[in-house]
Amino acid sequence: MTENPAPAFKGWWTAPQTVSPHPEVARALRHLGEAPRWVPHDPSVDHDVVIVGGGQSGIAASFALRRAGISRTSVIDAASAGQAGVWPSKARMPTLRTPKAIPGPDAGIPALTFVAWYEEKYGTDAYAALGLIPTEVWAEYLGWLQRVTGVDVRYGTRLIRLEPEGDRFILHLEIAGVPRVERARKVVLATGAAGSGGLAIPAIISDVLPRHLYAHTDEEIDIASLRGRRVGILGAASSAFDAASSALEAGAEAAHVFCRHDDLAKASPMPALAYAGGVDNFFYLPDDARWNLTRILRARGPGPTPDTVRRAVAFKNFHLHLAAPWQSVELNGDRVEVVAGGERFLFDYVIAGTGYRADLLALEELRGFSGLIATWKDRYQPSEGEEDEALARYPYLGDSYQYVEREPGTAPYLKNLHAFNFGGMASYGRHVGDVGSLRAGIARLVAGISRDLFLEEHARQRLPTNIITDLTGEEYARAIWLSRIPAEVDT
Repeated sequence: MTENPAPAFKGWWTAPQTVSPHPEVARALRHLGEAPRWVPHDPSVDHDVVIVGGGQSGIAASFALRRAGISRTSVIDAASAGQAGVWPSKARMPTLRTPKAIPGPDAGIPALTFVAWYEEKYGTDAYAALGLIPTEVWAEYLGWLQRVTGVDVRYGTRLIRLEPEGDRFILHLEIAGVPRVERARKVVLATGAAGSGGLAIPAIISDVLPRHLYAHTDEEIDIASLRGRRVGILGAASSAFDAASSALEAGAEAAHVFCRHDDLAKASPMPALAYAGGVDNFFYLPDDARWNLTRILRARGPGPTPDTVRRAVAFKNFHLHLAAPWQSVELNGDRVEVVAGGERFLFDYVIAGTGYRADLLALEELRGFSGLIATWKDRYQPSEGEEDEALARYPYLGDSYQYVEREPGTAPYLKNLHAFNFGGMASYGRHVGDVGSLRAGIARLVAGISRDLFLEEHARQRLPTNIITDLTGEEYARAIWLSRIPAEVDT
C-alpha cells in the first residue's frame, strides 16, 4: 500500500520459492522440507518485515525469515548491485580476521557453509591449506549465498526516514532518486558498524579540514589518487594499518600511523567472550556484569593482526609513531599540518582510523523519535569509577535486538524496530553483524520476530481457525461394535 503512485514492484515479499539450481543446496533444502507460509496477509502494509541493509546480515536474516514462514519480507540497500556491505568497497585487508571454519550466514545448513562452497570450487586440499579467508573470496561466497538462497535485494533504495504509524512504520524511501512511501509491520536495521550513530571522526579533524582532505577508514577512498602523496593516519588498529598499506601499494610517498599509546595493543579481550556459550548467553547476564564486561572490551580496541602489521612495515616509507596523539590539526595551504608527539608533520591527506560511535540522535532515519529510545544511561547507573560516557549512549536492546522505550507507554512501536548492528554491543557483548555474531544472532532475531507476529495475529484473531474434516465415517463404519442387549424376561 503506497501513498504516491509508482511502478509496482513484483516479488517484494515473495522471495523465490523455487528449488535452488545448486544440486547440493537443493538437496539440503528438499530434506528440510518446504518453507511454511503462516503469516496471514495484512492489506494495510506492503511488507511484514523490511530489512535495511543487503550485506551479510541482511542476506542471512532474509533467508532465515523465509525458512521460518515469514516470506513477506523485503531487503533494501542504498548501494548498487555488487556493492552492498563493506567487503566490495571499503574492506582494505587482504583477508578476514575470523577463522575460516567459524559459522556465519549459513543458517546452520551444511551445504550453505563457506567450507562447502570453497571445497566444491577449489577442492578439499585447497581448503586444508587455506589460512585466513581472502576478502575477495568472502565477497564471492556471499554473492553465491545470495543467489542460491533466492534473496532478492532492492538495490539503489535508500531509507530516508522512519515514521511511526500506530505500532507500524511508514518508510520514506528514495529509489533511484524518486521518493516513495511504503509501510511495514517490522523493520530490521542491518546497517553494520556505522548503523548506530555513525563514524567517530574526531572534531580536531572534522571541524578544521575541508572534506576533500580527509576520510574515515569506513568510507570509500580513491586510493589511486594517493600516489605520490604523504598520508597521515590517526589510529593504530587494523583498519589504520590496512589504509596505510593500501596507500603505499598505490604508490604513496609515505604513510604515517599515529598511536596514542606507548605501544600497539598486542592482545584483544574480545576472544575471551567469543566462545559459543558467551555469544549465546551474554544477554542474560545482569546489567552490571554486561556493563563492566563491555567496558573491558571497549577499554582498548583490538590491535592490528600480525599479518596486517607485516604488510605495512614491509614498506620502507611506512612510519609508526607511538605515544603520539594528535595535539593539533591546521590547514596549511592545500596541505594538512599535524602536531603530534611534539613534532610537526605536513600531509597531503589524512585518514581517521578511529572507529564508530553510538549516538541515536545522529541517525536521520530515526528523526522525531530517537529521544524516546532507551539507552544504557537510562537503564543502568554504574558505580563510581566505572562510568563510561560513550558506553552510556549505546541503545539498551531487548531480547531480539529491538529498541525499548525510555519511558513505558511513550513509544510502543519500538518493539517492532530491531537494531541488528554495532549498537548491540553493550547488550550482546560483541559487534552485532560481524561474521561471528550471525550464527546465534540471526536465530535470536528471527525467533523474536516470529513470536511477535504470532502473538499479534492471535490478539487480532486472524490466525487460521478453520478445522478440516479428514474422516467421513465410511472408513470405519463396518467395524463399529454393535452391542446386543438381551430382551427383558417377564416374571
